Amino acid sequence: IWKNIKNLFVHKLYWSSIDEYNLKPNKLTIFYLFIGLILFGLGETLLLTANIGVSPWFVLHQGLSFKTGYTVGITTFVVSIIVILFWFPLKQKPGIGTILNAIIISAVVDLSLPILPKPEFFLFQLIQVMFGMLIIGIGSGFYLTANLGPGPRDGLMTGINKQTNLSFSLIRTTLELSAVGLGFYFGGIVGVGTILYAICIGFFLSLGLFLVGKLYK
Repeated sequence: IWKNIKNLFVHKLYWSSIDEYNLKPNKLTIFYLFIGLILFGLGETLLLTANIGVSPWFVLHQGLSFKTGYTVGITTFVVSIIVILFWFPLKQKPGIGTILNAIIISAVVDLSLPILPKPEFFLFQLIQVMFGMLIIGIGSGFYLTANLGPGPRDGLMTGINKQTNLSFSLIRTTLELSAVGLGFYFGGIVGVGTILYAICIGFFLSLGLFLVGKLYK
């Protein structure tokens, strides 16, 4: 889904990096990359505090947090680093955005978790999940448009595709179902929010890319 959306909707803007592996991007590119990652982290944390199910990989992060006693931010960072290590046998190369993705999203989760709303009524929880996905979509729009390397999990998907020629949809489904299954085993929350994420995130990613593109035309 990420590759298809990026190919269809990501436009190079005046602040986009010309190369995913640019080691000296301009300050504006880094600024918008930070904005995107902060928004992404906030969106994921809104799903966490809504408490009716989180995105597939965050089921794993949350489950590991319950199992180990470490914060969700720390488990998010650890999983990100482990995933990046799998890139190397797949001949994938991380960019600046890849590394910052692992660091900033993890930090934002831990910093924002104590202060974001924790609604108790189901309707408000649903609204918060939808708003969280909107924030994730806009954050992804900034992150992808910055063009400084894929996120750890997306790069894993791309690397497996290059080495096996399996379809992106099959790889993505297998990885996310594996993350959900393992996370659920560890106690991560799978619920309505998880289902809504699976159904709606493609729309919100497309919307986020569209809004970022329109904002800077």
